[in-house]
Amino acid sequence: MADHSEIAYTTADGNDYKEHEQTYAGFVEFAFVGTLFVIGTVLGIGIEGISSHWLLGALVIFVISPLGAIHSVATGTRGGVITSLILSVLIFAYSMLS
Repeated sequence: MADHSEIAYTTADGNDYKEHEQTYAGFVEFAFVGTLFVIGTVLGIGIEGISSHWLLGALVIFVISPLGAIHSVATGTRGGVITSLILSVLIFAYSMLS
């Protein structure tokens, strides 16, 4: 019959728990950066579609959001994508008020 005993992960041969944690942390970071990148891009589309400020919308879509995401992925920090999202929100607010 099959052995139904508890699995001892700490003594198992070939245990790669640290690698698993690193992979999970990388996935969470990539999901965070990707989500904020998409939000910034949608704000840029909103700028173009609602207020007809095409140049500002293109700046957000093609320059600010990608640079923030690239910086965050390259350095492993969240500062770049958060900064780009804040800039996108400020540009969105400016274009709606003008």
